[in-house]
Amino acid sequence: MLKEFKAFIMRGNVLDLAVAVIIGAAFGAIVTSFTNDILLPPIGLLLGNVDFPGLKIVLQEAGVAADGTVIEEVAIKWGAFVKFILDFLIVGFVLFILIKASNALKKKEEPAAPAGPTAEQLLTEIRDLLKK
Repeated sequence: MLKEFKAFIMRGNVLDLAVAVIIGAAFGAIVTSFTNDILLPPIGLLLGNVDFPGLKIVLQEAGVAADGTVIEEVAIKWGAFVKFILDFLIVGFVLFILIKASNALKKKEEPAAPAGPTAEQLLTEIRDLLKK
């Protein structure tokens, strides 16, 4: 069983997938930092010096009930939601560009298909076969 597991792990597909997941996680961190630290501060400044990811609609304020239990805030955090949408769009756009570039490289590497006979050549062959 250990040999089978080792063979499974050492297959190229699994190693490629592991590398892709690690690079993807690192790239996700870069995009999150780009969104939080570069993109959203100017947007927050335009909206009147607000912390954009902190924008929310409070449905219930936090506090302490009459019996002493703590009531946590209930809020719709729409600023954070928009931040994640921006993250998603940035990652999607970068992946689109990478795939487009990869497809362009593959087209250049593929050899041209050999040209087939023209319609005239085929008709000439048929005519010659009918004559025989």
